[in-house]
Amino acid sequence: MLVLNRRSIMANKTIDMSRIRQIIRLYTQGTSKKKISRLTASSRNTVTKYISKFIQDRLTYEIIEAMSDYALDLLFSVEPPPSKDERYEELQLLLPGIEKQMKRKGMNITLQWEQYLAAHPSGYGVAQFYKHYRDFTGRTHPVMHIEHKAGDKVYIDFAGEKLPIVDKETGEVRPVEVFAAILGCSQLTYVEAVYSQKKEDLIGASENAFHYFQGVPIAIVPDNLRSAVTKSSKYEPTINQAFAAFAEHYNCVVLPARAYKPKDKALVEGIVKIIYRSIYVVVSEQVYTSLEELNVAIRKALELHNNACFKGRTYSRRQQFEEIERAALQPLPAFRYESKQQATVTVMKNGHVCLGADRHYYSVPYKYIGKKVRLLYNGTTVDVFFHYECIATHPRHQRKYHYTTLTEHLASTHQYVSDWTPEKFIELGQAIHEDVALYIAGVMEHKQHPEQAYRSCSGILNIARKVGPRRIASACRRAHSYGVYNYPIILQILGKNMDNLDDEQQTPVLPMPQHLNIRGSDYYQ
Repeated sequence: MLVLNRRSIMANKTIDMSRIRQIIRLYTQGTSKKKISRLTASSRNTVTKYISKFIQDRLTYEIIEAMSDYALDLLFSVEPPPSKDERYEELQLLLPGIEKQMKRKGMNITLQWEQYLAAHPSGYGVAQFYKHYRDFTGRTHPVMHIEHKAGDKVYIDFAGEKLPIVDKETGEVRPVEVFAAILGCSQLTYVEAVYSQKKEDLIGASENAFHYFQGVPIAIVPDNLRSAVTKSSKYEPTINQAFAAFAEHYNCVVLPARAYKPKDKALVEGIVKIIYRSIYVVVSEQVYTSLEELNVAIRKALELHNNACFKGRTYSRRQQFEEIERAALQPLPAFRYESKQQATVTVMKNGHVCLGADRHYYSVPYKYIGKKVRLLYNGTTVDVFFHYECIATHPRHQRKYHYTTLTEHLASTHQYVSDWTPEKFIELGQAIHEDVALYIAGVMEHKQHPEQAYRSCSGILNIARKVGPRRIASACRRAHSYGVYNYPIILQILGKNMDNLDDEQQTPVLPMPQHLNIRGSDYYQ
């Protein structure tokens, strides 16, 4: 599910409700405050305040998750080469496995050395062990090295060069974007061609990557794509609402790479260069007439890439993923994410809002007339929010200029009128007497417009409450015998007590029909 982005003012700076959920979720998972601050791009003071409130109120994550954004808003508104002896040769054989083990959560170099020394009592001391490990992994380069933990991050970006597809009929060449995602730990890679870099294509490709990995990492690290990051910042970038909602659905956070800091995204930048060689070269040998054909070819080349051994290693990305990272990923949710569009509108005087995409009208509770509300809609449903509170939900209809109305949304007088149906009036007449029901059915048949009939029937039933069931039944019976079906004849019969006369005693007094060729009494005076 996409959520509304009202903000709490409890912290020094505004913060999204989705980010509060992320902070609490990470805290209950045992993540340190420092790491939570980094993962959610929030200051440590902000993180501390929300966690303190969470602890103070003795809440649980399940309670926070079950709360609506509206309720949550109220709650928080607040050296020379080494000599190659036997030990050295032995350690060199172990280092690839040690490097893989270092990717596991909670693992550190000291634990690895202790395990090594337990198996090899005459092995190196901790200082020499670390030096050889550092030399093996190439960490003597004077830049900060990012240690990628299993299940921690996936890096995403679009390749700079596009691939072509050709229209069968016109021969027109259409360039398409190439999306790449790589898991930080195992470096398992996903590549897909999409039509554009718009948020819909970015979200769809990212979701397909999660399903390819068969799991979800803790954080998504995009480059500062416009479809993912609305406003970049060194400290607290603004995430695109739709992309943030997608990440929330998959229980992860968005942690954009810092602008002009290529080391933050070195992994995905590197993989883009690699796929130019391992995928572009392969798929460019053929001509493709659809995006589907191109992606089939990309997937074949991708499998070869993921199953090829790392340079200088005896294992592949796929093997490292299966051994180290698969189990560390979060499970996929039961349902795929369904992107929702949104619009801000004002409730009209008739208690409805207009969804501009379809020009269809939906009812909301009448007390919100004149208020600005937010519409969140997808292909099947339309949700109406006032602040964080969902005030109406409708199935989506795309018939232009039609109304979808729930009776409970209308004011009491309007509800009464909205219940006017032939069946309703006949049912009310039947509850009084069969003759009343029969007469009402006759009124329905003889009126040209339904609303005329409804008004007459409403008047007849209103009289019944005044004169009682016996008299109204008798009046309806007599009016039916005259073949006249309207409200005035019932009034006339009751007004002259004709309902109490026997059939032999009374002569029907029928109203004079109106016609242009009939002269009135005034003509003869």
